[in-house]
Amino acid sequence: MPHDGETCLTCGRSFAEITRTRELIDALADFACAQAYDNVDEFAAYVARKLEKKVRHRRQAGDDMD
Repeated sequence: MPHDGETCLTCGRSFAEITRTRELIDALADFACAQAYDNVDEFAAYVARKLEKKVRHRRQAGDDMD
């Protein structure tokens, strides 16, 4: 992955952001493994839906505060 020392030149994200995202994904993977989910695809889809809904809600709530 090409970089300038702080930012990935391919995706434009900071290395700190990439690292934190990987940590969060690892934590979710550890949780799913600990729960012994057979339907990991359904769990992942659920998490994605809930994340999207929560981000939209928080953005909307922030917009209402202006």
